[in-house]
Amino acid sequence: MSAPKPPPAGRPSRGVFARFLDLVEWLGNLLPHPVTLFALICAGILLLSGIAGYFEWQVLDPRPEGVKGRSPDGVIRAVSLLNPEGLRRIGMGLVTNFTSFAPLGTVLVALLGVGVAERAGLLGAGIRWMVLGAPRNLLTAVVVFAAVISNTASEMGYVVLIPLAAVVFHSVGRNPLVGLAAAFAGVSGGYSANLLIGTVDPLLAGITTEAARMIDPSYAPGEVNEVLPTANWYFMIASTFLITVIGTLVTTKIVEPKLGAYDPSRAEEGLEDSTKEMGALSSLEKRGLALAMLTVAGMTAVLLALTLPENGWLRDPAENETLVQDLRPALKSVVALIFIFFVVPAVVYGRVTGSMRSDRDVIDGMAKAMGSMGLYLVLVFFAAQFVAFFNWTNLGTITAVVGADLLREWNLTGPAVFIPFILMCCCVNLMLGSASAQWAVTAPIFVPMLMSVGYSPEVIQAAYRIGDSTTNIITPMMSYFGLILAFAMRYDRKLGIGTLVSMMIPYSIAYLLGWIVLFYVWVFGFGLPVGPGTPTYYAP
Repeated sequence: MSAPKPPPAGRPSRGVFARFLDLVEWLGNLLPHPVTLFALICAGILLLSGIAGYFEWQVLDPRPEGVKGRSPDGVIRAVSLLNPEGLRRIGMGLVTNFTSFAPLGTVLVALLGVGVAERAGLLGAGIRWMVLGAPRNLLTAVVVFAAVISNTASEMGYVVLIPLAAVVFHSVGRNPLVGLAAAFAGVSGGYSANLLIGTVDPLLAGITTEAARMIDPSYAPGEVNEVLPTANWYFMIASTFLITVIGTLVTTKIVEPKLGAYDPSRAEEGLEDSTKEMGALSSLEKRGLALAMLTVAGMTAVLLALTLPENGWLRDPAENETLVQDLRPALKSVVALIFIFFVVPAVVYGRVTGSMRSDRDVIDGMAKAMGSMGLYLVLVFFAAQFVAFFNWTNLGTITAVVGADLLREWNLTGPAVFIPFILMCCCVNLMLGSASAQWAVTAPIFVPMLMSVGYSPEVIQAAYRIGDSTTNIITPMMSYFGLILAFAMRYDRKLGIGTLVSMMIPYSIAYLLGWIVLFYVWVFGFGLPVGPGTPTYYAP
């Protein structure tokens, strides 16, 4: 692939930053499809295992005697898969690697419920109700807040809320691109902030669990140390309000003054007709939404009745030392609760509005959600093989031990270690926009490494999510970036990638700085847990 071409003669030379954006886009385009990338990484792991086995790479096992998973002689040796035994292991484990991959089942179950809610129209109606009913002086804050909440079901945020925000801003005499930028910043830049547990939480938690197992086998699905979908919930809740405040300030103080007044002559023809569908809720939709909210309230009351009493059905019947341990059955049921809390209100809404007339409509919603997961299933197949190969060869554990020793040698074992880690995640995200793909690659390296210097996988995951989210809005590699660009070009035919990225960079910088400060104040300043029952430190 050739490098970016210089501007044609007669046109002014592009600035340094614009050329940098071209370079980022060019480098990103050099990367193969994420599925191909994982397949190549798997092949690379096999080759590297052969080299490591031939040269007998090994390190001393830092885990004390008696700890589950410690090597009998205290030495961790690289294991080659390029031999008859390795070939047999790959052949026999290919299917089970895939089916036992922790994130697979949890994400699919959660998406069954989201699919029903989307099919009924409940998600779209809820977003429109929240944004269209906002007072004008609070419009920006409501748009950002609604965008953050909408990333529970990310497609609805991108497909519904972002174009809706542009229409709403236009209708009140403000630049529609400002509304688009504010919504994009909330949905994608605030991807790791939310009041609710969404489908990405069990996905990341499953990958983190698999990575933590490399150094501590007690981190496994169903085990006491399993990383739960609620692992970062407290920090996510606090981050929701931080992102809302920062996003509102950046929009009103930086982005809106920079964009100035809207010039309708730059918009595409027929724009007004194409946005009529974004109108206010009908009386039937309002009634359905109200009954769905009442249903959620009733279900919440039932859930509290099952968890708060000492003999509650969703409490651990054994005697435990802490409340979090008592509530572990409820916390481990989060994926099932996501499914139920989406399906039941969606059915109520659908029956009222007529969007769901029979059980076939419910099944169609679930089937459509599963149909959209084809690419994810292919990606997970290769990601699962990569994690398994990395574990079998001991390369992940050896890398973690060597990396931890380097961190100690460089005196980077304190909280400051998270700054380069977060910045590294930001940079990787510019080239590999998928949160799950990026974490599947980096978690097997950095989770064991940072656990070895004393930090819990839950805290490591929270730090990763900061880096992953803040550069989502400035990388053309993000899967929805092209869609957002298309929305923006409806209001400005000449708008390009550079313009969109420069419009979003103030959000990215402000989110990164604000989020890092919140992380350090939350975790190390006040010593607060990032989620229910999650420790900050890990004792090997």
